[in-house]
Amino acid sequence: MFKQALKIILCIIFLQAGTLHAAPSMSDLVSQQTALHPGLSGAFSLDKGEDALLTRAWMANNAVSSIDVQYFIWSTDNIGILAADALLRAAERGVKVRVIVDDLLIDAENKTLVALARHPNVFIRVYNPKYTVGTSFIKRIFNIFTNFRGVNQRMHNKTFMVDNQLAITGGRNMADEYFDYDYEYNFRDRDMLLAGPVVQNMKNSFEKFWNSKLSVDVDELLSRTDFRLSEEDTNKHYQELHAYADDPENFEAQVRQRIENLPARFQKTIDEMRWANVHFVSDEPGKNENRFRLDGGGHTTTTLANLVREAKKQVTIQSPYLILSEDGFELFQELIDRGVKIRINTNSLPASDNLPSFSGYARQRQEILDMGIDIYEFKPHPAIGKAIMQRYTRLKDYNPIFAVHAKTLVVDSKAVFVGTYNLDPRSENLNTEAGVYLYDEVLAKQIETSIEGDMSKGNSWNARLENGDGEASIVHRSKNFLLQFLPLDPIL
Repeated sequence: MFKQALKIILCIIFLQAGTLHAAPSMSDLVSQQTALHPGLSGAFSLDKGEDALLTRAWMANNAVSSIDVQYFIWSTDNIGILAADALLRAAERGVKVRVIVDDLLIDAENKTLVALARHPNVFIRVYNPKYTVGTSFIKRIFNIFTNFRGVNQRMHNKTFMVDNQLAITGGRNMADEYFDYDYEYNFRDRDMLLAGPVVQNMKNSFEKFWNSKLSVDVDELLSRTDFRLSEEDTNKHYQELHAYADDPENFEAQVRQRIENLPARFQKTIDEMRWANVHFVSDEPGKNENRFRLDGGGHTTTTLANLVREAKKQVTIQSPYLILSEDGFELFQELIDRGVKIRINTNSLPASDNLPSFSGYARQRQEILDMGIDIYEFKPHPAIGKAIMQRYTRLKDYNPIFAVHAKTLVVDSKAVFVGTYNLDPRSENLNTEAGVYLYDEVLAKQIETSIEGDMSKGNSWNARLENGDGEASIVHRSKNFLLQFLPLDPIL
């Protein structure tokens, strides 16, 4: 019953978010604020899953001319299906919709991709298709053995842009667990809502990926496997998508109230944006010039290293994964030698969703602590779960695990970066990454305070004083132990 009710709530959020137009339009709201802050960009931190979901729904349903979407993961769970339906509805209104999704973890069926791409206003490209879409098992194995770096070079960017006016970038993929809608496992994540000139910079980066030879049209990929979809099947698929989202069953009064308050809510969100020179940073398609080696760095790596070097007092980092390269150790040692305090919030073993990455961190943990870096490992059932999940009282019987997925850097409580970059070799050298940074003491301190809350005793273990590994299952502990013997660090 609870799961059915939750599905209904999600459907209504995506369907209703854009139907209330009594308040000023999205364009009017943004234009009013950009006029008041000429030359500057607005930024607003989306720390709660439902807020991030509602914001995307509101933007999609209020789009007039264009939606450009770039994601690493797009699942076929409730969130993924409803997001696809929202994009299809926008296309049916005449909005041009372009989607780039990475090939590695794409979860959509061939018929879904082809049906959506069949719409005259929808265009879908798959980045670096060497593993999944249109790739046979034999070809996949061949690619792994003949082009190991190519298979491991992924597009980790996550951007969502509407009408060249509003945009979102940050850690969230398009799946239930990134928006607090999963019953077993949810992420503590962070996005940034953006307006102003920075949106055009994001659009320019999107165009580079869209026009890259690494981004291939879905029709071209699936024609290789002789996949066909009739017009009748296409229309039937559209009808199924709409029917899924058009569930007529009643929904909770509090959800109705939340929907009715959306226009005022987003007026408040836009009004509360911090305006500054916001810098968007993204890697080039392909990451770097290497074709065989697994190193090489990238533009995002260099930019963030330079931002960290500006620190005079302290650096605060939140990252789901923590594996330092030689360059990473050298950079942090340089800061510590200058008296800079470094604090990192990452996942504990029982919270981690990525055991290979945790095994890489586990090998380094004591060395990192001995350097003088403070590490706080996020607990699987943190006290803050009740505050960050608005439906926690209805979900608590499922006892979901929470894990850090936010990728955030704060320097001297003045500069802040929010994006897709993990503190690991994969983000450093292989995956293309993206994000924004700005100098604003109010926003930087707001986000730093949030991370400090996640580091507090009720939410994290202080790795210098406590070890939470014992709270993990025997299976988790055994896998972690065995994985530490494998030479996986370059691809973690």
